[in-house]
Amino acid sequence: MDLLAEYRRATLFFEAGDPSGAARLLEPIVEAEPDNAAVRQLLARAYFQSAQLGRAEEQLRELVDRNPSDHYAHHVLGRTLERLNRYPDALRHLRIAAAMHSSNDDYTAALKRVETRAGSSR
Repeated sequence: MDLLAEYRRATLFFEAGDPSGAARLLEPIVEAEPDNAAVRQLLARAYFQSAQLGRAEEQLRELVDRNPSDHYAHHVLGRTLERLNRYPDALRHLRIAAAMHSSNDDYTAALKRVETRAGSSR
């Protein structure tokens, strides 16, 4: 299997709005190249976009474990946990992402939204 060609094909599927198709193509690539963060990140995003949130969480936790300074992985993990209604868990990762990249409006908006939801769920 030509992994680069398959990755490019998966990217096209993802960009065309078929995250499930992209995930099917990416899974064997991650299996063959488990240390490739770009492929794992795209797989996590494909899972997130196709509401396979448990699988997204698994990939994102792996990314965060391997590289704790990956602000984007923290952000998407926080968003995944938010969609799972796990607000206290989401807050931790959203706070880390916002602290590392405070100029990103998406990061701060997500953090504020989850802080409000976490406060109202108590």
